[in-house]
Formats: sequence, C-alpha cells, structure tokens
Amino acid sequence: MTHEELVKLDHQYTLQTYGRFDVDIDHGKGARLWDLAGKEYVDFTAGIGTASVGYGNERWAKAITDQALKLGHISNLFYNQPYARLAQTLCQRSGMAGAFFGNSGAESNEGAIKLARKYSFDKYGKGRGTILTLKNSFHGRTVTTLAATGQDVFHNYFFPFTDGFRYAEPTMDGISEVAGHDVCAVMLELVQGEGGVFPMDKAFVHDLAVLCAERDWLLLVDEVQTGVGRTGTLFCFQQYGILPDAVTFAKGIAGGLPMGGFLVSERCRGVLGPGTHASTFGGNPVCAAAALEVQEILDDAALEQVAEKGQYLRRGIEALELPCLGKTRGLGLMIGVEVAEGHTNKELAAKLMDAGLLVLTAGHNVLRLLPPLTITREEIDEGLAIMARVFGE
Repeated sequence: MTHEELVKLDHQYTLQTYGRFDVDIDHGKGARLWDLAGKEYVDFTAGIGTASVGYGNERWAKAITDQALKLGHISNLFYNQPYARLAQTLCQRSGMAGAFFGNSGAESNEGAIKLARKYSFDKYGKGRGTILTLKNSFHGRTVTTLAATGQDVFHNYFFPFTDGFRYAEPTMDGISEVAGHDVCAVMLELVQGEGGVFPMDKAFVHDLAVLCAERDWLLLVDEVQTGVGRTGTLFCFQQYGILPDAVTFAKGIAGGLPMGGFLVSERCRGVLGPGTHASTFGGNPVCAAAALEVQEILDDAALEQVAEKGQYLRRGIEALELPCLGKTRGLGLMIGVEVAEGHTNKELAAKLMDAGLLVLTAGHNVLRLLPPLTITREEIDEGLAIMARVFGE
C-alpha cells in the first residue's frame, strides 16, 4: 500500500476526528520508526507516551505472545495470575495499597472520581461530591473527564457536562477561593502535559496535601501521562514527598497496549466493593503480562537513566541556542520546549517531521517531547542533530 492509498482509505472509512500530520508509520525498532516508503524517523513521541519500552522490544513481545497463547481473556468473575502479580508489583513499588485496572486514562480518572464521591457519601451522605481541579489541566475526553478538565478550549459542543467540578489556580489562595462545604476531593496533574508541560510547585503540592488531610478531602493524582517512569521515578508523586489517596495511570503502563487503572491508599482500600465499579476488559491477561514485563524492564536502574537522559536532552536543546526555540521545562523524559514569538509549534513540528524527527505539540505554543524511556544517547543525539540542521539554517 502507498501513502496516498492509505490516506484515501482513512478518509473514506474513518471518522475524521484527528488532526493528523501527513505521515504514515509502518514499523519501528527502539526509538526509530519507518514509513511505508522506507523513510526513517527518530521518535520523540512514543505514541504520546505509550511506547515506554520502545518499538520491537523482544522481551515485551514475547511476554504478550506467551500469554496470548495461554489465555487471551477471561472475565473478572474469575481469578488469573497476570493482573494479581501486576497489582502486587505496582503497590510494592509505589507504597500504595490496592489496584483497579481499566483500559484508558479517561476511564482511570472516572474511576478515581467515583472513588472520591463514594468515600464522601459513605461518611457524610449526599451534598459533598464536588471535586476541585486546576486551571490548565487535562483529565480526559469523556463527558465527565472533560468536565473535570480546566481548559475552556475543551468545553464546547457536548453540553450539558457533568456537574460537580470547580477550577482553581495552582496556588493555595486559588484553592481557597473555590473551596466549600460541598468539596470531597482535589484532582491534579503534577506535570500538566496537555496544558504545556508545567510541573507543579513542590511547596504548593505539599500544602495542598496537608489541607486535604485536614478537611478529609481525597487527594487524587492524575498520572496518566507522568506515571510508569516517565518523569524518572515510577510515579511522579514519589518526587513530591506525598502519598495520594488515589493515583491514576495509563499510557506507558503496558508499553503500547490499551490499559489503565488506579491505585489507592490504605484508607481507600475498601471504598469500592462488589458491584460499585467494573470494567469488562480491565486487567486483561495479555495487557497485564505486557505491563509486568514493562515493570521488569523499567527497574530502578532504568528509571535513574530516564532522569539522566531527560537532563541530557534538555541541555542538548538549550546548547543549540536555536532562535526559534526558548527554554525547556519538565521532569525526566517529559519535556516542554517553548517556541519563540513569530513561530508556531505546529509549524516547527511539521518541519522536524519532514526532516525525520517526530515531536508533539502542547499548550499555547510548546513542543512536547515524550520519547521512549529506553531511548539511547545515540538516538537522542540524532534527534538533536536534526533540530540543529532544520532550525540552524
């Protein structure tokens, strides 16, 4: 199939809900990808952070194949080994107490929202179900998680949205301005990804955790994008010195297979009982087996390397002193690069793609870099060389 034939097929038979770049991808290895015509790309996107252990990873593929041949799926009405072992691994590595598995980031956040509201209902009854989220946040594409998202640009077309959310500036004064007796939880990203790769201030997060404990609000940390090693620790909250009541995950958890979920603290372990929450494909044995292998690959030593490679990439970009790019920010291999006035992130991303480097955009005018966590220094250097060649002319 040619590129033109693929584009025609796509336009004829799929809903055009994505602003796709004019690039097709056929196969990959490590942090490199190739299109149908054989053109090679260095990938700084990892499928928006999902291909955590790179492309064509043989250990990951073998774990999937072995499990698929053994048991592809069985309902959650029965026990099976992969999901239970995965829950154990995640809890032991994070300090959390229990796991629920679903399929996506939005579903994970919906589950955490239900957890918070039931926790409050069980203790206080009706009328205490409002969840505070932060301005510039992004929590998903379902009607409820769109309602939780603190960006006006996403609040259109699909009215009426789910009630029960208020948006605060990421300061304690901002929280105080919108707090009330009806609040049951606060949900936040520790690095706002879609909003432009903005890490939260550590003092603010600490003070917020104290306030939540004092008022018996649940602290819900959305780590759909920051989790599973992306920021240099298994979960980003581990760098902030807090233990949330629930932390959500998705994207990189199964290395590219669709999986999500959330972990809960000890005090929330018994909130969701039989019949209160479920997911048909949640904890699917194949996805769980893939996720277990991801955990094996991304051991503590590998996570230290993620932090080091992130610093290496950021220093490399800033050392180029390219006139179209500004400062970098982020944690680990979750990096935002400011775009200088007179340029747009989409324009720059398209030029890089033409030259063989895949990048993402985010926020008002930011390039977002989320390479595979197993990317090599050589692959990073190739990406930097492409940036220098394209923008240094």
